[in-house]
Amino acid sequence: MGELHIKGKDLLAGYRAEADLRFTDLPTDALLRRVRAALDGRLHGVSFSAYAGDQSPAHHSQLPVDQVRARLARVAPHAQWIRTFSCLDGNEHAARLAHAHGLKTLVGAWIGDDAERNRREIDALIEVARAGHADLIAVGNEVILRGELEEARLIELIEAVRAAVPGIPVGYVDAYFVFVAHPALAAACDFIPVNCYPFWEEVPLDQSVNYAREMVRRVQAAVGDTPVIIAETGWPTAGAPNGPAVPSLRNMALYLLNVLAWTDEEALPLFWFSAYDEGWKVGPEGDCGAYWGLWDADGGLKLEP
Repeated sequence: MGELHIKGKDLLAGYRAEADLRFTDLPTDALLRRVRAALDGRLHGVSFSAYAGDQSPAHHSQLPVDQVRARLARVAPHAQWIRTFSCLDGNEHAARLAHAHGLKTLVGAWIGDDAERNRREIDALIEVARAGHADLIAVGNEVILRGELEEARLIELIEAVRAAVPGIPVGYVDAYFVFVAHPALAAACDFIPVNCYPFWEEVPLDQSVNYAREMVRRVQAAVGDTPVIIAETGWPTAGAPNGPAVPSLRNMALYLLNVLAWTDEEALPLFWFSAYDEGWKVGPEGDCGAYWGLWDADGGLKLEP
């Protein structure tokens, strides 16, 4: 994973860093009020999973439908779309419940190096889509970045899903630089959902939005007319710094407000990562991994002034 992130930084090595943040003169309470107003106006999209406490996708924790319903109900008034990551272990309830709230859905299947698990995910994804609960589909998330599946096999899965549910656009989610490096994979997608994380590339907050904008521009240049959306971007509210990228509630609020200003200007669909803090992410990402949510792990909105 680290090597691929270095490749991402190499791709933007010629980028001229510029400070670009608006709203920096506002005190934190005023910033948080602005973010709350943005939420009340409904973000385009929010990444959603319902894990709580010691539940973890790594352990295939089973999510009760009532838990998914309750956690989704907090998010629903503040988003137009939700993005899900899996169609197993109770995650499959989220798309149906989102449609019941009037939300649209980017429904994902979690793909990895377990062929049998992949088959079950794909079957469950197709079932959700055929039931009418998927507006967009993502076959896998960062499986190329993690080195868990060959490109050719991933393309086969994308094409199989497209054939099974004609009429629903199908894509694959990965870091922006993966699509530049894998043109055949990009060509297999009806749309390109990219993950853009200046934080993980050690970009200081004041340069973060221009950096994210450049990430998207590099992908757009590589994929031509295929629509590009931001499938994930965010900023953690606590934990250890990643070089000059520093987690804090204020920094998250500034990043969110500035990203919204940019993507609104360019009519670029954005899914914010994420709805909730998730403790299980400490393992793969370090202590800041648990603090990417708009809501804390107990369901409290962090952004109250």
